[in-house]
Amino acid sequence: MNLPVLVGLVLYGAVLLVLDRKSRTAQLLDYLLAGRRLTLVPFVATLVATWYGGVLGVGEFSYRYGLANWMVFGVPYYLAALLFAFGLAARVRASAVLSIPEQLKASYGPTTARVGAVLVLLMATPAAYTLMLGQLLEVYLGVPRHLGVVGATAFTVFSVMFGGFRTVVRANLVQFVLMYAAFLLILPTALAQIGGWAALWNALPASHKTLTGGLPLQAIAVWYVIALQTLVEPSFYQRCYAASTPRVARVGVLLSVLFWVLFDFLTTFSGLAARVLVPNLADPGLAYPALGNLLLSPWLNAVFAVGLFATVSSTAHSYLFLAASTAGHDLLPPQARGWERLWVGVCLVMVGAIASLLALSLGSVVLIWHHLGSIVTSALLVPLVLAHGPARRRYSPRGALVAVLGSAAGAAWWILQGGEGGYPLNLEPIFPALAWSLLVWLADRWLPKVRSGFIPVGGRSQP
Repeated sequence: MNLPVLVGLVLYGAVLLVLDRKSRTAQLLDYLLAGRRLTLVPFVATLVATWYGGVLGVGEFSYRYGLANWMVFGVPYYLAALLFAFGLAARVRASAVLSIPEQLKASYGPTTARVGAVLVLLMATPAAYTLMLGQLLEVYLGVPRHLGVVGATAFTVFSVMFGGFRTVVRANLVQFVLMYAAFLLILPTALAQIGGWAALWNALPASHKTLTGGLPLQAIAVWYVIALQTLVEPSFYQRCYAASTPRVARVGVLLSVLFWVLFDFLTTFSGLAARVLVPNLADPGLAYPALGNLLLSPWLNAVFAVGLFATVSSTAHSYLFLAASTAGHDLLPPQARGWERLWVGVCLVMVGAIASLLALSLGSVVLIWHHLGSIVTSALLVPLVLAHGPARRRYSPRGALVAVLGSAAGAAWWILQGGEGGYPLNLEPIFPALAWSLLVWLADRWLPKVRSGFIPVGGRSQP
């Protein structure tokens, strides 16, 4: 049992509980979206903290492949976030809806909206992050992983139960500060131990100094497609819906990209430092805890550990509430309107239980990200992006339903067919599923014209 880390986590947990108590509200809009009054500073803090929960995976990838971490988990997501900022952020805030399913309902009807709500619920279920919290509790406090997952999930549920989204935002402000403080502590300490930037660079394997890290180009290129999940990322939409103005939404996303670049710099080079100082680590996923244990005094290491917990728990907090609000607001039968607040609370417990079960059954953060991300992104990407554009470019209600259901089912089938030999046709599930969505859109737009006897030829319509 690491007493300094235990003390640090108790203090951290106490702060989160106080924030929840101060944020209690009875108004539904305030509970779900902080009254749509989110200003620029909290907008940036909550988005940055939420979108960077996979810190242990970043440490592992940096340790194994060096600068390729930036090309895989950095640049693709910056580009996708910029697309969101310039193409969607202001439009999302300007809309009157409160969630992705409501946008789908306005554009394609209630059936597609209900299917979309289920997919958003799957994507937002924080199984990957509760698993990482369990891993950290196991490493630092010796808690068995299954107990750590269940305990961390139960605490997260309780800490957002009463204050709702306003609690999430206030917690993210604290977590934002802690995550940067942790790596601003560990990286300079590691550099001092190694002898500076030049010594770190010279001590690295040659592959770690390249932008590919020795990986094939296809293995890197696929992440530029996977990163498009940013365009259907529920946490981006939730924060834009909650922004005080469309300008806050757009500028907030742009500023967030700058903070992600800075954090990726800190985490990537901390991973490289771990590669030099702890060269034969049995589990590279624990590169950051190993580096802190090696370099820092017990109490400074406790500060670093709390920063790691804050980085992961910020995303767990946000996704848990997002999943519960989706289930409680968008899947609630019409006759139960007026009970949304109570139902969201019930759904918090249900989603927490599902997240724990998924975390313990799959046991891999990467698998959780890959499988759920492939299914939901391929199903929602095209319909949701088109829903924010001109009506003439959208699917018909029936076409949208066929596209969403077909893509989700196709991606799930492709995943189930995968094994040690790889996926069918050596294709990632997201590619054939996205192809289906696009084919349905093309057929949906052109078949009615063919049936009516008018086919565009050379820019003109002829019978």
